[in-house]
Amino acid sequence: MKKIISFMHISLDGFVAGPNGELDWVKIDEEIFDHVGKRIRKSDAALYGRVTYQMMESYWPTAADKPTATKHDIEHSKWYSKAHKIVLSKTMKEESLTNTTIINENLADRINEIKQSRTGGSEDILLFGSPTATHSLLQLNLIDGFWLFVNPIILGRGIPLFVDIKDKIKLNLLTTRQFTSGVIELNYTVDRK
Repeated sequence: MKKIISFMHISLDGFVAGPNGELDWVKIDEEIFDHVGKRIRKSDAALYGRVTYQMMESYWPTAADKPTATKHDIEHSKWYSKAHKIVLSKTMKEESLTNTTIINENLADRINEIKQSRTGGSEDILLFGSPTATHSLLQLNLIDGFWLFVNPIILGRGIPLFVDIKDKIKLNLLTTRQFTSGVIELNYTVDRK
């Protein structure tokens, strides 16, 4: 069965964005890009909320074509073009969207169908950013792991990663890594026992 892994940058005090969605505090450099790129290449599916999807769609399809494209831009643009995109949205329609599935109702059933499908070569569906989508999936117990990049900052306020958690979620730590920027990667699976 496929697993949904939530991929987020997070502040030390648990926020994934500033009060207005700001991400200017996130530390990203070539070391992190290279590390993340290796794991992303092992997946062939991405899950987004509408806002994050529209942000990604406005940049990644043509990022590799820009004269200033970095190695990361080229690699991620190629991956993004091939990856199957799953979008949680009550307002978007699938018409004219290539390699994209829109889920706008029966969230638990549709996600479970995708998790049990045999299509695609990888086990992981990476949930990029998308705090609102993450909150919805957490409430339905549909997230199987967390791939968190803890940034060395305390925001004090913003959009939290974890809200309205009804029951404890036990986690198993798989790996950690410290980057020279001070960011620490924490890779967990959800303990379903």
